Amino acid sequence: MTTPFFAGLAIAAAALAGRYGIQAWQAFKTRPPRVRKFYEGGFQPKMTKREAALILGIREGAPPDKVREAHRRVMIANHPDAGGSHYLASKINEAKDVMLGKTKSSGSAF
Repeated sequence: MTTPFFAGLAIAAAALAGRYGIQAWQAFKTRPPRVRKFYEGGFQPKMTKREAALILGIREGAPPDKVREAHRRVMIANHPDAGGSHYLASKINEAKDVMLGKTKSSGSAF
């Protein structure tokens, strides 16, 4: 007598859990996409270490190997030979130089 009761209770619990799972999945699928926040503003006349870190997407105190890795990643996406801008490529190179301590006194070529 108690076995059918527990079987019915288990089926009801499974149905409620399935319903909750379906509702959660539908809510997950219809959520708005996460908007990535980018740095708003132009470039400074003389690049600072903070601006260089923002361009490369790293922290200001990043070690040289992380700077080179970030430079490579950003440069691949923005290289002039691949349809990128010469101006952005020069700014990316300048950011790498600033982060590695190889600054030029003249600033950007543009």
